[in-house]
Amino acid sequence: MLVGHGARDGAHLARSMEELANLADTAGARVLMRIVQRRGSIHPATFIGRGKVAEVKAAAEERDADLAIFDDDLSPAQVRNLEKELGIKVVDRSELILAIFARRARTRESRLQVELAQLEYMMPRLTGLWKHLERQAGGIGTRGPGETQLETDRRIVRERIARLKHALEAVERERETQRRRRRREFRAAIVGYTNAGKSTLFNALTRSEVFVEDLLFATLDATTRQMVSPERRVVLVTDTVGFIRKLPHHLVASFHSTLAEAVEADLLLHVVDASAPDFRRQMGAVEDVLEKILDRPRPTTLVFNKCDRLGEAEAAAGLRVEFPEALRAFLWREAFDRAASGAARAAS
Repeated sequence: MLVGHGARDGAHLARSMEELANLADTAGARVLMRIVQRRGSIHPATFIGRGKVAEVKAAAEERDADLAIFDDDLSPAQVRNLEKELGIKVVDRSELILAIFARRARTRESRLQVELAQLEYMMPRLTGLWKHLERQAGGIGTRGPGETQLETDRRIVRERIARLKHALEAVERERETQRRRRRREFRAAIVGYTNAGKSTLFNALTRSEVFVEDLLFATLDATTRQMVSPERRVVLVTDTVGFIRKLPHHLVASFHSTLAEAVEADLLLHVVDASAPDFRRQMGAVEDVLEKILDRPRPTTLVFNKCDRLGEAEAAAGLRVEFPEALRAFLWREAFDRAASGAARAAS
């Protein structure tokens, strides 16, 4: 069951729910029904109103659903109250995205980053995870008979978070050593909304074979390859993790070392799926994350991808009028050469 809140305009809400359905599918869930509450206020106890809770409960029972996914972040108390009312597991958007990242993580670094984000997300939610909070734990490794199970669990999670941060600091030191060696080279980073086609562009520019599939968050790890410009200049190109609206802030913080490849770049290539109905909102989501992680603005070139899906020549022409500085995907290699040369001249 997918549940959305209708405080936004109808078209935006519909697209947001469609994106949530894609996220659910990526996580391996089968969507049975979508329910939307169209009201401006949020119920403090259950996020949606009592009547809508009853509607979701009835629909879940009728369709034998065992999971409700909300398109917004819920407080720990709201999750507990909803699970009690609905009788099924409740997941919010952030937890769903974290679960997808956990499934996609392949390298040691990305696994550490995802686990850290999950634990920091979990910390304020520990209270509702156990039924035995009143039980006193006096076993080995606890503070003694006065330590509750909740306190024990919080301590264990805090200790694990500290170990993960220490391990990631070691990884960051290794990355910084690599970045120092690369600083003599011109560096470009490919950024964009998830599934916009960043890895396809990366492969085209560097003639590599990075994993490409029509999936959300197919790439979690930063990959850097060389390309040589027509001026025989070596350029280092980095493919980065995709962004999404309402990206959990824990993930942004945990993936800081990976996103640092974008921070250090001399040029950003912002890949945009031109066929997405709400590509402007997607562009805004990417720009919001970049604003959080960049210490200063970087030269940025827009690259519109999937222009062949627009269907009408007028649509493509409209993009050229609205974004005259943007490049189109079929000119990837030539466009990049021009953009990189221009940024290099500006930096010198």
